[in-house]
Amino acid sequence: MLKFDIQHFAHKKGGGSTSNGRDSESKRLGAKRADGQFVTGGSILYRQRGTKIYPGTNVGRGGDDTLFAKVDGVVRFERMGRDKKKS
Repeated sequence: MLKFDIQHFAHKKGGGSTSNGRDSESKRLGAKRADGQFVTGGSILYRQRGTKIYPGTNVGRGGDDTLFAKVDGVVRFERMGRDKKKS
């Protein structure tokens, strides 16, 4: 009489290795021009989500809260109040 010990092994990859491994692309937020740097009108100064930094004189705020220069000039970042910044 013959006896067989049949075992079935997994033939698929582990679930974790296939279900992970995705991430969204970075949005490249943050300062685009430094303090004291000369910029032309329309230049993007700071990309942000929400108003982390508020626009100052001759600085506009876009629909996605991006700060941009309205006129040619030199960039100045200054503190306003307790923790707020203004460009």
